[in-house]
Amino acid sequence: MRYDVFIPCDRLKPYVKQFVISEGNDAQTYRVLPGTSLVMGFQYQGRIATVLGTTTRPLAKAGITGIQNGVRIFKNEPATGSVLVVFTETGAASFLNNPIHELVGESVGLDNFLNCALLTTLADRLAEARTDQSRIHLIEQFLLSRLQTPKSDALVSAAIQQIYLTKGTIRMTALADKLCISQSPLEKRFRRLVGTSPKKFASIVRMQQAISTLSTTDSLTDISIESGYFDQAHFINSFKIFTGLTPTEFLQNMPKT
Repeated sequence: MRYDVFIPCDRLKPYVKQFVISEGNDAQTYRVLPGTSLVMGFQYQGRIATVLGTTTRPLAKAGITGIQNGVRIFKNEPATGSVLVVFTETGAASFLNNPIHELVGESVGLDNFLNCALLTTLADRLAEARTDQSRIHLIEQFLLSRLQTPKSDALVSAAIQQIYLTKGTIRMTALADKLCISQSPLEKRFRRLVGTSPKKFASIVRMQQAISTLSTTDSLTDISIESGYFDQAHFINSFKIFTGLTPTEFLQNMPKT
């Protein structure tokens, strides 16, 4: 599968981390782990579906996925191509009128938010485009046309910074104290801009950090302690929810370099 990353234009950099062109020549099934950003996707050829047990559900040709609670399984047809928009942690809120916290755990078609004729025109132009650059340009113009009055909150930005600085291990009481605010209004403001609670966001950052160190140490106990888990059993349980695999299985499935 081809997975090429593109940097957004300067005007979109405050809102978009990166664009991705993803193409697969063959049908395949793959895992996507939870991340800290909402992702918008546009399929310009082929189809992609989510897999849950024995149920396969096609994704909308143009849709947005909220922050997830656990691993998701996807399956693509042969000759599939998509443009992905990976937003910054607070970027998606400046393009949608609907509360983004309602998207947690969901993948929703953009026709729930936008005029169908507009999406059909964009889909046709994406299918006709012949280069990655032209597809990215089309999506950039689409996003710029949707950009509302930028939504920002210095307190939420500070909360995100603290969570990253502590690798997700900070307690929510400590986070609220550090920011001189009570937990309830902090959570409300955080959800409005990020799309999930600060606790869930921190748990994703914490597990991402644990995964990054998994291949460098043989001690799950050490990883559990360093990542702020109560014990090894709690860590393994959280790991399996996050990845769908045990730590040992995950290492076995990692690409060899």
